[in-house]
Amino acid sequence: MRNSIIFMMGLLLGSAISTALAQGNRLVGTSGVNHVAMSVDNFGEALDFYTQKMGFREVLNMRNDQGQPTLAFVQAGRDTFLELAPANANRPVGLTHFGLLVDDINGSVAVLKQRGVTVTDPRSVGEQWMVANVTAPGGIRIELTQLGPDSVPMKATASWAQQPK
Repeated sequence: MRNSIIFMMGLLLGSAISTALAQGNRLVGTSGVNHVAMSVDNFGEALDFYTQKMGFREVLNMRNDQGQPTLAFVQAGRDTFLELAPANANRPVGLTHFGLLVDDINGSVAVLKQRGVTVTDPRSVGEQWMVANVTAPGGIRIELTQLGPDSVPMKATASWAQQPK
């Protein structure tokens, strides 16, 4: 019993120390994961699944000039979204990236470039919505996302409390 308690205390202490050390190198102004993006083979079926079966609220649905869907955001939680996009030759079925919410995208990009990280320059993807792409080991894409109060995701977040449970 005593060994078990010592072991658990060691785990907890080790975890606390590693967390504290990791915070020292943390990218300042990062609020956490904002969205997870996936490409799907049947966009309509996937959108119906997440909105009708899972009960997630659709907050954005973009279409091209021919009326075909290009992207949808569904709100899984107050601050968390799923980004759905139709799969194609350049975007196979599966998870494509995750988005981290940052306060200052230009500052975050500058810090990452100083650290030797491959990151694109920020670009606008919507009203008060800027992104930059980071390439992580293994080819994983991380999308840094800066949102203003009038962006679609932030408006959805602000109205979350008024949604029926």
